Amino acid sequence: MKNKIDMITNLFEEKEIRSIWDSEKEDYYFSVVDVIYALTNSSNPRNYWNMLKSRLNNEGSELYTICVQLKMMAKDGKMRETDTLDTEGIFRLIESIPSPKAEPFKLWLAKLGREKVDEVFDPSKGIDEMIDFYLKKGYDLEWIEKRIKAIINRKKLTNVWKENGISEGVEYAILTNDIYKEYSGMTASEYKKYKGIRKESLRDNMTDIEMALIDIGELTTRDIAKNEKPHGLEQNRQVAKRGGSVAKKTKDFYEEVTGLNAITNANSLKYQYIDNLDKLE
Repeated sequence: MKNKIDMITNLFEEKEIRSIWDSEKEDYYFSVVDVIYALTNSSNPRNYWNMLKSRLNNEGSELYTICVQLKMMAKDGKMRETDTLDTEGIFRLIESIPSPKAEPFKLWLAKLGREKVDEVFDPSKGIDEMIDFYLKKGYDLEWIEKRIKAIINRKKLTNVWKENGISEGVEYAILTNDIYKEYSGMTASEYKKYKGIRKESLRDNMTDIEMALIDIGELTTRDIAKNEKPHGLEQNRQVAKRGGSVAKKTKDFYEEVTGLNAITNANSLKYQYIDNLDKLE
């Protein structure tokens, strides 16, 4: 898809619906599996979709043929090809699924699309939506303010990286891991595992001091990069490690003065992942 797209996670009755906003088409593409789970509570929505596709194909329905495969964040934290449908396609999908949630979901879809189009003309609505999202998750306004500032600071850093010859995607992730590893001893994925989270945002599960430390690491990296103008991945990696080392010194000093651990395994989840089946029994 050549249009400008944004990955968004929307919530329907506290269930995550992964989606992508196509700004040129002014429409969403929704993960079919997520929608099926929201409508049916199926224990295996992917299998449900496979069987539904087979039935629709036998009936001569073109619903499956209009599916678009787009990369979305999977539960393992990786970007994977996912069957998606635009809003019209999702409305047609709903007609194929017996569910008491069909009508509420239709209303949710209509409201969601209208709000997103309104946001294009009034960007502040997008910020309001983000604030409301975090409030519903239980975060207070002080935390949300810090989170918004962190997003802005992160954008400033990635802009500098881009100016210094860094490509988006995997190279951004490598540089970010260098900062994390230098100050915490863990890569971002190791940090998430330590906190017991998977696809959830690491920063959304950080304490105030953890957020402050990564901010220090990224701000320092940005300022060094702006001043020294390193070019390419290897030179920028050295700068990222230096930025992370400043955060490490701050972390060590904080722990020396307070006697507290700056990095904890605390998270903001209201649930717990269970991998061991014996625990379920």
